[in-house]
Amino acid sequence: MKLTIASRNPKSTKFPITLELEGTPESIKVQDVALAIEKKFPKYYPDRQRLTDLDKKALDVDKTLAEAGIVDGATIQFKDLGPQIGWRTVFLIEYGGPLLIHPIFYYASKLFYGADFQHSPMQTTVYYMCMAHFLKRELETLFVHRFSHGTMPFLNVFKNSGHYWLLSGINLAYWVYGPWFAAGKAASVRSDVWLYGSVAVWAWAELSNLATHITLRNLRPAGTRRRAIPFGYGFDLVSCPNYFFETIGWTVVCFLSTSWSAWLFNIVATGQMYVWAVKKHKNYKKEFKDYPRNRKAMFPFIA
Repeated sequence: MKLTIASRNPKSTKFPITLELEGTPESIKVQDVALAIEKKFPKYYPDRQRLTDLDKKALDVDKTLAEAGIVDGATIQFKDLGPQIGWRTVFLIEYGGPLLIHPIFYYASKLFYGADFQHSPMQTTVYYMCMAHFLKRELETLFVHRFSHGTMPFLNVFKNSGHYWLLSGINLAYWVYGPWFAAGKAASVRSDVWLYGSVAVWAWAELSNLATHITLRNLRPAGTRRRAIPFGYGFDLVSCPNYFFETIGWTVVCFLSTSWSAWLFNIVATGQMYVWAVKKHKNYKKEFKDYPRNRKAMFPFIA
């Protein structure tokens, strides 16, 4: 079978090329085409490639050429996505930042604030909340999450990490652990109901978030990109309960700390998660004709 591979970059000097593959459109997968391109140009490993038909519709690497509507002698368009980095690595870098930053601000107070002071129960509680949250995210990345896409553009790691390292790292740590909230300051006083009630709601939100991640993991067998409709705890009301529970967890941190820096991070994070939730919700409804109609994207009964 012969295929022409044309670059979407009009200035490309390497394309078009002709590939001769053994088999038929019914037996050759899109992934086989990607591997053939890599064999000819080792620089373009499969995760770096975006293959589309002439209508610029992306070809699913797990489908055969026949299923993708590609016939003998057809032309496939190629786009170089640039250097890639694994999603798992990106997540570990993102969440690792706050795990390093929070202890530095918490334990090296004199370095940043010019004096030593005793942290208040509120500051200590928020510190352990943040550390536990990001440690949980690291462990989920290693042992729970299964990614539908193996990689992302390498340069995106700086943009993604900036959100966590700056907003939930430096921004949150500096303002929450400062002397203005130290023990003995009026701004740090919290009743037992306020303090322990916050911990209880936060723990429920974190465990609920973990439960939804496990549900999503169990939908996708290891080594596959299989997608299915999730059901169960949280999913009966919204498409992305993991985002909803995470928002609740950070909102608790906001009410406990009363710091504008926590609210800033939470507003930005919730806004971004809502954008992702709406996109996933639309994809679910588009892919599955029997998708539950009563579900919202992220917020139960609202949106």
